[in-house]
This record gives sequence, structure tokens and C-alpha cells, in this order.
Amino acid sequence: MFIKNTLLLYLFLLSAFGLQAKPLQIVAAENFYANVAQAIAGSSAEVLSIMNNPNQDPHEFQSDAKTAKAVTDADIVIYNGLGYDTWMEKLLSVHKKSDRVIIHVAQLVGAKTGANPHLWYNPNTMPALASKLATLLHQPIKEAEFLKSMQPLLEKIAALKLRTTGMKVTATEPVFGYMASALGFQMLNEKYQWAIMNDAIPSFKETVNFEQSLTKHVAQLLFQNSQTMNPCTQRMIALARENNIPIISIEETEPAEAKNYVDWMLGELAQIESALKL
Repeated sequence: MFIKNTLLLYLFLLSAFGLQAKPLQIVAAENFYANVAQAIAGSSAEVLSIMNNPNQDPHEFQSDAKTAKAVTDADIVIYNGLGYDTWMEKLLSVHKKSDRVIIHVAQLVGAKTGANPHLWYNPNTMPALASKLATLLHQPIKEAEFLKSMQPLLEKIAALKLRTTGMKVTATEPVFGYMASALGFQMLNEKYQWAIMNDAIPSFKETVNFEQSLTKHVAQLLFQNSQTMNPCTQRMIALARENNIPIISIEETEPAEAKNYVDWMLGELAQIESALKL
């Protein structure tokens, strides 16, 4: 509470007395969180995202001296948690700063240990982050603008859910899990997905079940994490193609061609709509 009040006082004094100061430094571990931070902060802060390469496997990311300095200098740090970006937790423990505000997204949304770490695919996560940042930065108008920008996405999810509820789908990893739930999909082969995410080899039974969900056309879609690939997932993708199961490519990092988070999510939902001919 003290840190929050100190930050608000700092912003108030700058505004009230027209003082010129170095903009607030906001560092986000992932680029989609940086996207939200920039939308709320506007010109009042400089926002840096650490992981922003859609061609990189996020689980293999290694921090460097440049990243450490950015975290050290930051006034606000945003990271996902749930073991997704443990490198950030290590940096924060080493490069401490008494007046730094840390936003741990998993804690912010009440996600428990062991939950699916891909929180940004939950439609409720970004509004929660926007609200937190708007409170810290005293930006209620920016928050309202952000929530308004989210409406096309929420409306598309609601419209699709009317037609997708109960459909059986599967995935190479649990990246799309929260959005799949929001759309009412019945997700198959979850134990297989978690094994792949954790760099483990799925059991024989899990593998057979996955294969049969494709060869017997039980699954109507296969969601493929386009940023990671191994022989196990390559086999399932090949089986899906052989059996004419539509494959939806999804990312763990916001792609460069997306204008913003909403644009990114709408693009993936458009893939689903097209594949299912909805």
C-alpha cells in the first residue's frame, strides 16, 4: 500500500506543478502485457517488453545483462508467474528496489499453483491487468478506453460460443486452454498436452488416445503451438493432416503483425470460424 501511495503521490505532484521528470519505466516480461501497459500509461511511461519474438520458444528464454538492467531500473514490473517466467522472479530477487511495484499476473487473477500458466488466453486477464495499472497510474479514462477496445473480442467469443459449445477439440499443448473453455469447447487429451509442455514424454495410453481422437475423427480441431515442436507433436500434426482435421496455429507471443492484443486474439478466432465453416 505504501508503494502504491508513493507512486500516486509522485504522479500527482508532477501533474500539479508541471514538473518535468524522466517517464516511469515499466517492464513487462511478455509483450502482450506490455501492450496493455502502454495502452493504460500512454505517454506517461516508457514500456519495455522482454519476450517479444514469436519465433522463439518462451520456455527456452535466457535473461542477459541488458534484461537485468531494465528490471533494475524499472518502476513497475509485470510478469506472468506460475512457472512460466521464472527467470523474471530470479532477476527480481537479485535486483531489488524498495519502491518498485511488482504485478504478478497469476496472483492478480487468483490463479492457483499448478494452474494452466497461459493466462493471457483467459478473456478476464487483460481487463484485470488494465484495472490494476489504471489504479496505480490514476488513469480511469484510459481504463475505460481499454475496456471499450476489448468489446469486439468479448462479443466475438459470445457469438462463437453459441455455435462451438460442446464441440470436441484437442491440442499439442495447453496454450489455448482458457480460450477453449470460454468458447465452450470440450478439450481432449489434456494429460498429453501437459506432458509436452513440461518436456516429458506422454505415456503410451495418452499417445494412443490422442491418435485415436484424430484417426476416428472425434476431435474437430487440433490447436498447434507454432513456437514449439518436437517429434511427438509433429506426429500428431501429420495425423491430423492425413485425417483432414483442421489445424489452428496459435502463439505464446503476440506476433509482430498484430496491431494489439485484441487484434491478435480476433485473428485466432477467425481461424476457428473459417476452419469450422461457421
